Amino acid sequence: MTPSTPLNLDRYVPALLTFLTNKMSSGASACYRKHFGIGIVEWRVLALLAVEDHINANRMVQVIGLDKSAVSRALQLLERDGHVSTQVDAKDARRYTVTLTPSGRTLHDQVLEIALKREQLLLAALSEDEVDTLIGFLHRMSGQLDAVNAVEPEPRG
Repeated sequence: MTPSTPLNLDRYVPALLTFLTNKMSSGASACYRKHFGIGIVEWRVLALLAVEDHINANRMVQVIGLDKSAVSRALQLLERDGHVSTQVDAKDARRYTVTLTPSGRTLHDQVLEIALKREQLLLAALSEDEVDTLIGFLHRMSGQLDAVNAVEPEPRG
């Protein structure tokens, strides 16, 4: 067996994306907790509900990409604080749909202002064309996730 070569973390795209998103998320979470009393998971739920209201927790998990327990905890906090309400799903009585309350809409709008300012600062070093290209690349990369997540190691033998 030959010695392995370590990853070049300056060029390994999964690491670059992870480092970027982890630092963005922790910074956003600290800011949102300090000023609005919610963390990044609660913000993601609010943002999704502003786009797609009256959805169930499973749909949130599917779209946001977080585990069900994190989404469930966020929903409990948001409901406790009056930012979301739940109703029995008309199509399936075993499920509940979630919707923004007027308080949740107000909170969403307040956090959105800061979120967009943070995005603006993140992208400030890029031209408009570069931002469009980046967004296109990110969508294309997202389209590869099923294939990426299907990769399994070859059996050793």
